[in-house]
Amino acid sequence: MVDSAAILNARVLIVDDLPANVRLLELILRGHGYHSVASTMDPTAVCDLHRANRYDLILLDLQMPGMDGFGVMEGLRAIEEDGYLPVLVITAQPDKKLPALKAGAKDFLTKPFDVAEVLARVRSMLEVRLLHLETKQYSKELERTVQEVEASREQIRQQATEVSRLYDQLAAEHQRLVESSAQPGAMVGVVKDEHANTPWWRSLWLRHRWLQLNLITAFVAAGVIGLFQETIDRLLILTMFLPVLAGQSGNTGSQALAVTLRAVFMGELELGKQKALVMKEALLGLLNGALVGIVAATSMYVVAIVKHMPNAHMLSLVVFLAMVGSCVISGACGAVMPLILKKLGADPVIASSIFLTTATNVASMALLLGLASLLVK
Repeated sequence: MVDSAAILNARVLIVDDLPANVRLLELILRGHGYHSVASTMDPTAVCDLHRANRYDLILLDLQMPGMDGFGVMEGLRAIEEDGYLPVLVITAQPDKKLPALKAGAKDFLTKPFDVAEVLARVRSMLEVRLLHLETKQYSKELERTVQEVEASREQIRQQATEVSRLYDQLAAEHQRLVESSAQPGAMVGVVKDEHANTPWWRSLWLRHRWLQLNLITAFVAAGVIGLFQETIDRLLILTMFLPVLAGQSGNTGSQALAVTLRAVFMGELELGKQKALVMKEALLGLLNGALVGIVAATSMYVVAIVKHMPNAHMLSLVVFLAMVGSCVISGACGAVMPLILKKLGADPVIASSIFLTTATNVASMALLLGLASLLVK
């Protein structure tokens, strides 16, 4: 609905060649709160006036000397590019009503004037006109938002390509570190001297313990989702963004993990530098999370608007905060995990990824669903 104040502040133009009619209509409208009422008795001036003032409603007499109302409407059509003429025709001839509507008029007033009819038809016309303008403006904003989302999609594609490249580099570095590391992967169960011809029962013994531990960590992530089942049932749209958050935070943690592993095995982490590295990766997680969070929040807002959800703004805020928080946690965990595992005597090259994946999954899911439970009612 259009606000009553907006209707009373709408720009109205009265066009009639009889001063008495002009004066009467002005008294009726101004007497009932309309603030911006103008008039003219020169039909040839209407188009210039409308071009300069963009009236929300024109009360137009059909029978005027020099140029009748049909000629005025023909001129107005050249100004109103969208084809919507905000014209309320005034006539005492019933046979002129249908031609006037065909010419573009939206409604009509019958002479002599009835005050209640004038007020009702003017208000109805202004509501339609203002709604039309709001819809037109909304369409422009929506088109601009779609363009921004398309641009963001291209940016995400480029980022995905870069992440894929970084992942390939990480995989190559991972392989090199595994081969060069003299420390056995006792925690993983894959020892340095295991080869393709190792008996299956020994390989099973060495590896299965780690798979069981991995299963337990997966149950932890699943348990987090179970804690927020009510929120998921209420806001099913959040499930679309769970893999987005898990993927982005996982990539953030993988980047931090790659840098830390390289530093560990290259001997770059001198005493006292570990804390600085963790703080740096947490800061990078904050900044990167904010940047990708803006894109993700915009996407959530567009999807929520398309699905006609009333809490689109709050949902986009939840996605933004969850993205920032999960990227900070994953960045810090990516730096901390290898340091902890190295102190415990485990192989950080292989063992870190399992714990990091669990931490990022739990953080992203818990933040998204927890914030949604608290903020979206």
